[in-house]
Amino acid sequence: MAQTAPTPGSSSPRPSDPGGVSPWAAGGTMFAGVLLVVDGILGVIKGIAGIATDDVYARINNYVFEFNVTTWGWIHLILGIVIAVVGLGILRGATWARWVGVGLAALNMIANFMWLPYQPIWAVVSLAIDTFVIWALCTDRSKSVV
Repeated sequence: MAQTAPTPGSSSPRPSDPGGVSPWAAGGTMFAGVLLVVDGILGVIKGIAGIATDDVYARINNYVFEFNVTTWGWIHLILGIVIAVVGLGILRGATWARWVGVGLAALNMIANFMWLPYQPIWAVVSLAIDTFVIWALCTDRSKSVV
């Protein structure tokens, strides 16, 4: 088969054009899938630590969003499992996983913001990860990642 050159005056879509695929966004989507899997596994570990013992995390007094640490453990465990599964779906190229991933990353941002007094450094790291995940999943327009 012979390939034809573009006609004069027309240009092929650049990666930044809406019709083209940005390599940054496509690579970012794959990285977002990996980050969601890792963030989900870390959420499971956070959850197990909160459920198993009550002395792993700091006790907070007079906090507006105060829950029992065991309750926070269950929240992180369930959210972590679902986030990891959605991350695997993103790596497989499932369209539904992208939109669910955006929603779960936003929900995880809210949970980690409320979790800030218990583990401030890891909550901020997770907030940054979720911010990147939302950006990457919203900017990529390709069909499949892997």
